[in-house]
Amino acid sequence: MAGNKHIGLGTAAIGRPLYINVRQNTDEKPFSLPKFKENGLQVLEDAYSNGIRFFDTSPGYGLAEQLLIDWLKKKGDPDIIVSTKWGYTYVANFDPNAIEHEVKEHSIEKLNNQWKFSKMLLPHLKVYQIHSATLDTGVLENKEVLSRLHEIKKVHNITIGLTTTGNNQTEILEKGLSIEVENEKLFQSFQCTFNILDQSVFKYANKLQNISGPFIIKEALANGRLIPNNRYSNYFLLYDFLMKLADQYKVGTDAVAMRYCIDKFQNAKVLSGADNCVHLRANLLANQFSLTQDELEKLDSFRIESTEYWLERKSLQWN
Repeated sequence: MAGNKHIGLGTAAIGRPLYINVRQNTDEKPFSLPKFKENGLQVLEDAYSNGIRFFDTSPGYGLAEQLLIDWLKKKGDPDIIVSTKWGYTYVANFDPNAIEHEVKEHSIEKLNNQWKFSKMLLPHLKVYQIHSATLDTGVLENKEVLSRLHEIKKVHNITIGLTTTGNNQTEILEKGLSIEVENEKLFQSFQCTFNILDQSVFKYANKLQNISGPFIIKEALANGRLIPNNRYSNYFLLYDFLMKLADQYKVGTDAVAMRYCIDKFQNAKVLSGADNCVHLRANLLANQFSLTQDELEKLDSFRIESTEYWLERKSLQWN
């Protein structure tokens, strides 16, 4: 299957053993780094064989960048596009019992240090983003950082972007859209959380149509909260409707949640965060149908306040 217009693969779950999520599988097995690497490479290969050509990664995702670098050398396909980020360092050392998993640092030193490794993803590397840009780190005011990103853009013909996390996503997005270096817009790609529960960035849909790089949607499944489970009685009406749609279109509720994002942002790349081939193939069924306007409007009605969404997300565990 060649070409997958809407769906890309996010590599956080294949690069480190733990991630913020609602645990669906309680099968506990001792962690094996060689087996973990083998699984990660298999997921990359399976994504490729199912038409995915867009891969998103980060130094904060453990060994994900290295996996991609090794895999890309063997693939030799110029159609593969990679986006990566800078600003987070993975510190858990693949320890399932680690207290601290990642450290954020938006300094010029961190940018330069991580770029030295990330640039090994060239020539597939087309998008370079600030990882979770926030106002408190001052990264969007740091002229040295902004100038260096502009230089990377010019020298390597790379689109510069940023990712957003938290209940002020829209504020960061608006600021990013306004920043110029040498009289040109610096940020031409944005990666934001968007899903049935947190629809806050949708009000920027028109502006996001005009950027030259990709708009990337992460957390389309709300870190697993959109997979029906008994922990969230407040979502039971939503779960009922998702299961009705899943039955109607003969897919899983995961595919319905992803299709919602595709139909709301038709030019976006919606990331699957699957860490195994079964879940990946289930996600990819989102390509096989479209939601009607009435169905989209019904799903729209289940939105919650961004502050509530992110408070709930903070309560999720690394697993």
